[in-house]
Amino acid sequence: MKNFTRRYVSLLTKLSVLTLFHFTFSDGSPRPYTPHDDIALDCGSTANRTDLSGRSWIADNTIYLDHSDKVSFFSSFPAEGNSIPYATARLSRSQFTYSFSVTPGPKFIRLHFYPTSYQEFDRSNSFFDVHVGGYTLLRNFSAALTADDLKLEVFYLEFCIHVDDGKLNIRFSPNPNMPDSYAFVNGIQIMSMPDNLYYTSDDDTGFSFVNEVNPYRILKNQALQTLYRVNVGGSSISPGDDTGMYRSWFGDGEYLTNGGPSVLPVNLSINPSFSVIPNYSAPTPVYKTARTMGTDKTVNENYRLTWEFQVDAGFTYYVRLHFCEFQGEISVPGDRVFQIYIDNIVAEHQADVISWAGGRGVPVYRDYAVMIGRAGKEMERNLSIAVHPAPAWRTKYSDAILNGVEIFKLSNDGNLAGSNPQGIHISPPTKSLPPTPTRPKYNIRTTFVIAVGIVSAFVAVSALYILIFRPKSRVEGSSSWYELSNKDYSSVDRRGKVFASDGKQSKDTRSPDTKDCDIL
Repeated sequence: MKNFTRRYVSLLTKLSVLTLFHFTFSDGSPRPYTPHDDIALDCGSTANRTDLSGRSWIADNTIYLDHSDKVSFFSSFPAEGNSIPYATARLSRSQFTYSFSVTPGPKFIRLHFYPTSYQEFDRSNSFFDVHVGGYTLLRNFSAALTADDLKLEVFYLEFCIHVDDGKLNIRFSPNPNMPDSYAFVNGIQIMSMPDNLYYTSDDDTGFSFVNEVNPYRILKNQALQTLYRVNVGGSSISPGDDTGMYRSWFGDGEYLTNGGPSVLPVNLSINPSFSVIPNYSAPTPVYKTARTMGTDKTVNENYRLTWEFQVDAGFTYYVRLHFCEFQGEISVPGDRVFQIYIDNIVAEHQADVISWAGGRGVPVYRDYAVMIGRAGKEMERNLSIAVHPAPAWRTKYSDAILNGVEIFKLSNDGNLAGSNPQGIHISPPTKSLPPTPTRPKYNIRTTFVIAVGIVSAFVAVSALYILIFRPKSRVEGSSSWYELSNKDYSSVDRRGKVFASDGKQSKDTRSPDTKDCDIL
């Protein structure tokens, strides 16, 4: 598996203030789903406020907060974007709890963070746990490390919890083993979701557990963390254009690791018929765009259209794939049959969307569970999703299609907590110091690079020797080597984006086929 470095470039990385909240679709039509519970709490604020998109955030008063805790709040403002709910925060060096009265059933919980220094609360000292009932959502969590790793000022995390008794308590606990540690939060959203949107209904036998015999069921005693929502082949979809649950969807470009000659069909005129799945399952635009493999049968049979998503090792993941056939050539079962691979294992031998849906223009989804194991001290791995044509005798067109992807981490004995990003400097040093050396990871690739380095050094020394002792016949004034050694190179971050020496992002000059990779 390709080991490029990316940490949750998804809800964890992109759900920032640029995502706007609305009460209706942008075209003014009503949303397919209206949540019974819809709480947006502006933590630390003393008055109700409205963000730039018109969404109301209620004041952080004593109705929700545990009285026994001493909690401070301070004002601050992110440099860019919507300041609400990031202009204020609740902070404490002791445990504090928010309690909400809600209706029983599944809920979204979104925790908003702006990790800056709040007066005497230094951003580098914030390490804390977050618990909801018997679930551990975060453990020894550093919002500063996470934001620095993501290169974002603000972000939020989304979880799914099933509430049984109508009471939802969110407990924040600073790490007691770290001096001056504190916990904080800038905003909390709690929102109902349909009963069986993600949780398995009582009469449902479950869905495919990749590489396992028995099916998998999402039970009410499990918690989920949303990691990725992807509109494959399309553009980002803001929360206001979701189906009423304010979910954010992002394009698939930065997750595509083997796109080959893939194409992006679009059918904006089609009106999807939600006769198989509820119309709140995903926004309609998800089913009007897609990514397919292309029209060359020979090429398609020799590659897999592949996406990769970085996840924590040691957890089971819930993968939902969205499909809708809208191209005129695909109209009957057998027209486009393909295989689905999850984590390089065949999850579906004969995927036929027309057969699943019963016709063209009918959205469907397929659910899968997959265990991502841990090798040694490995903390993260890439979860791959790939599609490939079925054998030629089985399909009219050697092609495959995908419209959308959702990926969730499933709680393991009540735990969802992963590790903090590694090797991130929270704040710049006060004086110029050489970079701290890190322990190298010796593997075949590293050994090869070292060997190449030794050979390159030998060649460089030899060239220098020739330069010094070369005959005088070389043309004077030649500057080719000088220009090479003094060229102002831009730095490249680990996601392949190019930054000029002044720190500003340069124009992305990668070709569409360029793959993300480790920068050594």
